[in-house]
Amino acid sequence: MKLKSRNKIDPNFQMSSLTDIIFLLLIFFLLTSSLVSVNALEILLPSSSSTTSAKAGANIAITADKQYYYNKDKIDFKDLNGLLSNFKNEKPEETVTLFAEKTVPWEEVVKVVDLAKNLELQIIAATNPDQ
Repeated sequence: MKLKSRNKIDPNFQMSSLTDIIFLLLIFFLLTSSLVSVNALEILLPSSSSTTSAKAGANIAITADKQYYYNKDKIDFKDLNGLLSNFKNEKPEETVTLFAEKTVPWEEVVKVVDLAKNLELQIIAATNPDQ
């Protein structure tokens, strides 16, 4: 006499429920990401644990006493706009590197970044590597 077992396990895996969940998550993240507004300026910040491979361009330094330097030459902030526009005309593919001391107020850094953004220049902030 042959007995059949009623509890056979089906070896086929059904993907329909899993794909439904994936699509619902995708829709959720698409909707929520469109509601987030980013108010940050677009600057390229190099990681302090690795190096950034950017073409060597202009260097802007801001000291703790709010003195501005363009390629090691001391300048006034009002002259920076003309210098950066000349730099963009000569070398449009190169980036501007911003060196700012730790104690420099964010207002000074943002002024330089905003100026570079208005001229459509790429700007990166220089940092010391982690030790």
